[in-house]
Amino acid sequence: MTSPSDQNLEPQSVCSPITSSAIFMVATLAPGRDSAEAVRSWCADIAGLVRSVGKRVPAGNLTCVAGFGSKAWDALFGGPRPAALHPFKEVGVAGRLAPPPPPPPPPPPGDILLHIRAEQMDLCFELATQLMAALGDAVTVVDEVQGFRYFDMRSIIGFVDGTENPVGRKAVGFTIVGDEDPAFSGGSYVMVQKYLHNMQAWNELSVEAQERVIGRTKLSDIELDDATKPSNSHSALTTITKDGEEVKILRDNMPFGRPGAGEFGTYFIGYARSPEPLELMLENMFVGRPVGNYDRLLDFSTAVTGGLFFIPSADLLEELADRVP
Repeated sequence: MTSPSDQNLEPQSVCSPITSSAIFMVATLAPGRDSAEAVRSWCADIAGLVRSVGKRVPAGNLTCVAGFGSKAWDALFGGPRPAALHPFKEVGVAGRLAPPPPPPPPPPPGDILLHIRAEQMDLCFELATQLMAALGDAVTVVDEVQGFRYFDMRSIIGFVDGTENPVGRKAVGFTIVGDEDPAFSGGSYVMVQKYLHNMQAWNELSVEAQERVIGRTKLSDIELDDATKPSNSHSALTTITKDGEEVKILRDNMPFGRPGAGEFGTYFIGYARSPEPLELMLENMFVGRPVGNYDRLLDFSTAVTGGLFFIPSADLLEELADRVP
């Protein structure tokens, strides 16, 4: 397996440490040649804007990851294209779809994804402001979520999130493209989904019942043993194996919400070397493993958006400014 460092390609900040704040933005590309040219030029400006804003608070760990959907890649850059990039696939059965069908209609999957992270929301906010100002009317933001770290890295439903994330070299190995697609080595694939939770129904469950839904203890964050953990628990169905080995993804989920409006949610974001484990995870959750044995968490959580994007390496991101389809 060839790592990006072997080919001197610098990944974007996919494997950056988890921070206390984040902004997720999904935008669609406006029609016309001028819009495409503006976005391509913007690709070369992202790194400089991150450096400029980040220097205001050096300890703030400000980063930004930019990705592109399948349709946008063709419109902006043409060929060649990442080997595994394709539109987000609807997954599920009636009543459990990702994203669900109308009504109400879900937002468009989106053409461009920005994942902005920092220890302070003001850094995220300032960088998002500068990035959007540079794009002008070349794009329209169709979804924007400001996420926050909830106590000791817990989700809104009270359980620790991202417990099984790979770290260090393993994180790079599971998330960064290598010699399987040499022209796009150093890149990554990312899936995003906004989930809304029925907190009233969730809080009516006992702690023990919640633990069976998740497959982990709530206070100590210890996985239930195989004799106790239900096969339709969230942790059981999101564990992916291939050829006897576990295939991990890198999650950087964030809680969000508006208590006054009764909105409580989790913004799921998962990075992987290929879309395959991300899509298999969704199939297990929404269809079941076996079919019908779906993720019990979906009785309390609804996916309202879904998108798949390719994250070019930092080197390629700047080079894309000069590519014309």
